Amino acid sequence: MITVDKSSTEKRTSDSLLSVVIPIYQEESHIKNSIKVIEKILIDNKIVYEFILVDDGSKDNTWNELKSLSKENEHITIIRLSRNFGKESALCAGLEYAKGDMVLVMDADLQHPPEIIPSMVNAWLNEGYDVVDGVKHSRGKENIIYRGCAKFFYYLIYKSTDVHLGRASDYKLLDRKVVEAWKELPERTIFFRGMSAWVGFERKEIEFDVADRIDGKSKWSITRLIRLAINAITSYTSVPLHFITFLGFIMFIIALILGVQTLFMKLSGKASDGFTTVILLLLIIGSAIMTSLGIIGIYLTKIYKEVKARPRYLVSDCIKGGDDKC
Repeated sequence: MITVDKSSTEKRTSDSLLSVVIPIYQEESHIKNSIKVIEKILIDNKIVYEFILVDDGSKDNTWNELKSLSKENEHITIIRLSRNFGKESALCAGLEYAKGDMVLVMDADLQHPPEIIPSMVNAWLNEGYDVVDGVKHSRGKENIIYRGCAKFFYYLIYKSTDVHLGRASDYKLLDRKVVEAWKELPERTIFFRGMSAWVGFERKEIEFDVADRIDGKSKWSITRLIRLAINAITSYTSVPLHFITFLGFIMFIIALILGVQTLFMKLSGKASDGFTTVILLLLIIGSAIMTSLGIIGIYLTKIYKEVKARPRYLVSDCIKGGDDKC
């Protein structure tokens, strides 16, 4: 049983530390500007802060840009993963290194508008919420195909779990006790958006419009998005496995109907060769079997990864505010 500290609300003061966790991948062209924009808003609103910047195995000059930032600013901790583990693992690293009374997770490209950070902090500080979710009022400029796939993905999540993530994002502010509860979740295959919803706690939503990227292109290809969707669905719900049972039931009904029809035709002397029916049945049954095996295979892969219990990420370097090591 996991017990969380209920006294954290008593520790909420204007001097409470905000940890800003930002996963970064191939963002050399604008990361310095992004941090300056965010930092100015924090300073203007007198928010005590630290940055936890996680380089997820970038191949460009991102790490050198981060090192330059850390030398200039004692509020910045930079972490370099040994390779590209993926955004979810980078988020996990940031949450585990964050020391703040509250932790804000956001993207590096300013599509999560930093202007609403003061409102999120106020909801935590003065209204007593444990989780403040940034939800999308509009999704910005997105490809029609991508938008349609995203809606279908969230529809599947909602129907299988009753958790509505349709407008959800990774832009969240979490109380320390929520972070500690999240860190207790043992799985290696991570779906941050779903896991942060699963832990519960008192929540408030604040809407934002997704801004245009300040520079560069999105790192999310269609292939990576499909992989993320499959990973998220199979990590968060077992409904696809139940779909196999449903598919088997449907096939049983079809077989029963065709069996009755075949017997009727045979007894009435109207039986025919039925070659087309046999071929169709073989194709349908074969497709159903292969689909079922594929779904089972995905879950077996996840069980295999969990049993191996490899770490979610590996850190190759960590620098805090100009120091050599964290």
